[in-house]
Amino acid sequence: MAELVYPPVIMAAKLMFRVLDNRIRVEGTEHIPSTGGAVIACNHVSYLDFIFCGLGAQPAKRLVRFMAKKEIFSNRVAGPLMRGMHHISVDRGAGLASYREAVERLKAGEVVGVFPEATISRSFTVKDIKSGAVRMAAEAGVPVVPMALWGTQRLWTKGRPKDLTRRHVPISILVGEPMHPKADEDAEVLSKDLRVRMSALVDRVQAGYPEKPSSDDERWWLPAHLGGTAPTPEEAARLDREGR
Repeated sequence: MAELVYPPVIMAAKLMFRVLDNRIRVEGTEHIPSTGGAVIACNHVSYLDFIFCGLGAQPAKRLVRFMAKKEIFSNRVAGPLMRGMHHISVDRGAGLASYREAVERLKAGEVVGVFPEATISRSFTVKDIKSGAVRMAAEAGVPVVPMALWGTQRLWTKGRPKDLTRRHVPISILVGEPMHPKADEDAEVLSKDLRVRMSALVDRVQAGYPEKPSSDDERWWLPAHLGGTAPTPEEAARLDREGR
């Protein structure tokens, strides 16, 4: 596929982060295969995660095709960009077509990015995950590469005003060792294994993050178990059910 849109978008994003002095630290990129298909399974704490997940694959010189809800493709501004970058539209009411498209992309040697939690985690911990990531990887015969992001929630997350021009915010990206799902393995068991791997990466990236909240008002971006004021996983699940 011709890449007329994706490279300029990446360059623009890198320029913006340089201007804002967002200190982006990427580790573990040797785990992303330099050729062939792969699923990147990333935690989800911000509306901007797809940008940073994509940047995490840049050292391996891979372009990530993200699965995103179809409403984004209908947006007057975002839609043409999403199509130009060859991302995959997902209709949650009829997801089989997008699943099949993702499998075909993987078989063709592309990298597909997914957020297995489906929605942003308000607790900033890894929620229960969907089995689609491991199922499509097993069907296509490709690895699943777990990834963790941290710091992106400080720019724009659910229930908080966006702060896209905030300067000097560190962003940490940590890539873990791939897992290799097999078609004859239980997808639910594999998904639980993937969640454990993602959670371990999130714990590591949180522990190594170079900043702490500067005041009690700033503790909102830390999970409750680290002394923050983010909702607990149970509280976050209730807020999700209530649609708040």
